[in-house]
Amino acid sequence: MADLFPERLASDLNTLRQHFPSQVDVPPDRQFLGFDAYKKAMDCLKPGDIAIFATPPAFRWVHFTYAIQKGLNVFMEKPLAADGPTSKRMFRLAQDASAKNLKVGVGLMSRHSRAMQELADRVHNGEIGEIVLQRGYRMHGPGGSFLSLPKPAGITDLLYQVKRFHSFIWASGGCFDDFYIHLIDQLGWMKNEWPVKAQALGGRHYKLSPDGVAYVDQNFDIYSVEYTYSDGSKFFFDGRCMNGCEEIYTSCLHGTKGMGIASKSGDCGLPSSLYKSQMATPADLIWESKVIPDEKDPYQNEWNDLIDAILDDKPYNEVKRGVEASLVSSMGRMAANTGREITFDQMLQCEHEMAPGIEKFTMDSPAPLLADGAGRYPAPQPGIVTTREY
Repeated sequence: MADLFPERLASDLNTLRQHFPSQVDVPPDRQFLGFDAYKKAMDCLKPGDIAIFATPPAFRWVHFTYAIQKGLNVFMEKPLAADGPTSKRMFRLAQDASAKNLKVGVGLMSRHSRAMQELADRVHNGEIGEIVLQRGYRMHGPGGSFLSLPKPAGITDLLYQVKRFHSFIWASGGCFDDFYIHLIDQLGWMKNEWPVKAQALGGRHYKLSPDGVAYVDQNFDIYSVEYTYSDGSKFFFDGRCMNGCEEIYTSCLHGTKGMGIASKSGDCGLPSSLYKSQMATPADLIWESKVIPDEKDPYQNEWNDLIDAILDDKPYNEVKRGVEASLVSSMGRMAANTGREITFDQMLQCEHEMAPGIEKFTMDSPAPLLADGAGRYPAPQPGIVTTREY
C-alpha cells in the first residue's frame, strides 16, 4: 500500500483488515509513503498482478505509466484526467496497455449495472424512439472536500491541495468532474455518442464559512450545463452543492416514443425503467429492470468483470472510454468556468496543463496553485479569463 499521509494509510489498512481479515497481508515493510511510494508498492507485485489506483486523478497517468512498464493489470478510479495534455497522454497509455495485453478497469460502474446494460440495449433498439432530450441532476449538500478554508499551519500547500483534492481543479477536475462524471457517462452511453459541445453557467453564492472565513477552493456552488450532440439534441445537466435545498439525484432520457429513467436515485439507483409517454407514471410503464441479487451491486460487478477478463484472457481496456467521459465532464466544467461555449476538440486541444512536472513531485515541491497573501488560490473568472480556467 502507498499513500502520502501515514494516517490515511493506517486508517485504510485497518478498514481492509476489519472487512477481509483473512485476505489482507500488508506488513510494515510493504507500507510506503511519499510521492514515489507508488513505485515501491508496484515493485512488490509480479507481472499479471493487479494494481489499484485510488489517488486523486492528477496522478493517474504517472501511476499508469509505471504499471504498464511493470506488466501489471490495473483498476483505476475515475476521473482519468482533468485537462487536455493529460487526456492525450492517457489515450496513448491506453494503446500501450492493450499492446501488452494488459486488462484495465475504470471506476465508472454504471457500465456494469445489469439494469443499465439492459436499458441501453432497449434504448439502442429503439423502444422509445430517437433520443431528443436528456436530463441529469446531482443536487445535494457539500460533500467530500468540496469546500476548503485557508491552509492551516503545519502542512505545505502541495499536501493541503492533494488532501483536499475535490477543491482544486488540477488535482481532481474539481467537484464537477469527480461528482458528476457518472451521470454524464451513463447518458452518453444511452445516446451512444458523446456531446460535441457545451455552454454553461456556474456561480458561488456562499463564499464565507459560518465563522466568516472566506473559502479558498475553486468550485462553484451551482452548475447548469447545456450539452449538445451531433444531431442537435440536448443533454441538460444541473449540479448543486448547497444545504437546505431540494435534493435531486437522477438521470432521465426522452425519446420520440417515450421516456426512460437510467438512475432512479444516486449514481446507479435501481430500478431503471421505460415509459410509453413523457410522464414516468405507473400507468405508462412498459419495462422495469429486474436484476438477480448476486448482480445488483455494480461496484462488485465491475470488479468481477475485470477478474473474469484476466482469468479468461479476454481483451479488456476501459481507459479510452474513461478518458472520453472525463473530457466531456471537463468540457462542461470549462464552459462554466470561462463563460464560453467549449467543444470536445477545444477541450482536448487546450494547452493548459494544470500540474506540469507532477511525475517529479517530492514532499518539498511547490504546489501547482500558489496562494496570495490572504491564503486565496486562483479561481475561475467567467468572461474575464476565457482561454483557460484560472
